Amino acid sequence: MHERDVIIVGGGLAGLTAALDLTQKGIGVLVIEKTPFPRHKVCGEYVSREVIPYLKQLGVDIETGVAIDHLLLSTQKGNSFSFQLPLGGVGISRYALDDLLYQRCLQEGVTICFDTVTDILYEKDRFEVSTLNGDTYSSSIALAAYGKRSNLDKSLKRPFFNQKSPWLAVKAHYKHADFPVNQVALHNFEGGYCGLSKTETAAVNMCYLASYRNFSKYRNIDDFNQNVLGRNPLLNKFLTEAEPLWKSPLSIAQVSFVKKEAVSGHILFCGDTAGLIHPLCGNGMAIAIHSAKIASEAIVQFFKSTSYSRKSLEQDYQKHWKQEFGQRMRLGRTLQHVLLRDNLSRHLITGLSRFPSVTRKVIQKTHGKPISV
Repeated sequence: MHERDVIIVGGGLAGLTAALDLTQKGIGVLVIEKTPFPRHKVCGEYVSREVIPYLKQLGVDIETGVAIDHLLLSTQKGNSFSFQLPLGGVGISRYALDDLLYQRCLQEGVTICFDTVTDILYEKDRFEVSTLNGDTYSSSIALAAYGKRSNLDKSLKRPFFNQKSPWLAVKAHYKHADFPVNQVALHNFEGGYCGLSKTETAAVNMCYLASYRNFSKYRNIDDFNQNVLGRNPLLNKFLTEAEPLWKSPLSIAQVSFVKKEAVSGHILFCGDTAGLIHPLCGNGMAIAIHSAKIASEAIVQFFKSTSYSRKSLEQDYQKHWKQEFGQRMRLGRTLQHVLLRDNLSRHLITGLSRFPSVTRKVIQKTHGKPISV
């Protein structure tokens, strides 16, 4: 049996960031990830600048991406409002960012195994992690960061897994020379909303959430894009002018926003695994990275202080997770409720355009403050 201080299940933003942080602090880490790097993933690909100081401390520079400082909002009928983001962000693809973190982890000596975890058991103050290839690993701490949904959730008997979700997500990259470099756009359509922003390659990332009920009425993604997204004049203009860079879009089903646990069965859950991070909370990429920092700090204290118990570790992680992200998650749910209703979204955009100070406060509450390091 292979032994480590910490086993991290999942090598996305949260998992790789936590692995890098813990390794730099002298903690022995194993990351188990099912898919080799680099790869594309369904994601908004906009990172708010709140995490840049933390990433730089870890030796990761994402400012090679696109600097974004404006947000454009539009209703289903194309009524729009543009404003400057108080903090702003960076446009960078998951293909590039995940690989950047992966390469940095390799430089620091993080052990990364490409395999699929099938079960995590806790017994006698130790975790036993089993994989599809038949390997077994043991650790003092298990950190789960495997994303939105996995068969592992079923084996761990997480309550949300058996609840059907009405959402699916679609992502593709496009070539569009005239798309504003410094802009992230959020366009509403019937039963969903679509984000557009440029990445480090100058490609425009289009990622949208749609209700399965609406989507199921159409033959395929192209048909849905034309007949539903295309009703928004601004989305129609983009889709008419843009050139797809991929043969076919990526998509994921069963996107669930129901509440999850930050700790269960003594496992620490991180990033989307702890609670799907709403696209309207600022952005999930930054929150995933920040959640890795919170988890890493608690884990380091657990190993460095004999008086810091597992119970204290779990309680502190849950408390800090809620303090940092609870309000943002609630605000995201409220904004979704408003934006998916055309009349309400028109009133919201009109109100925001008339009261810039209110707009600034709403954006600040969704984005968070720069992480102190």
